[in-house]
Amino acid sequence: MEKFAAGLMLGAVAGALVVTNSYKMRSLVKKSQDELKMKFDDMIDEKIQMMETATTQKTAEEKTDKKKKA
Repeated sequence: MEKFAAGLMLGAVAGALVVTNSYKMRSLVKKSQDELKMKFDDMIDEKIQMMETATTQKTAEEKTDKKKKA
């Protein structure tokens, strides 16, 4: 998923820069790129947080299982 999103972002950036000729269009493309990068960063941060939460929960469950066995 992340590879696809990164490839999509890079392809959109490259294609837009090739097509744009005027200053207004370039600035519009750059603004859109920044927004896309922010959304992508937020998505990755959310995924990392979910992974960390899952790891923390698993560790907590393992500790409680050890206490029950003892």
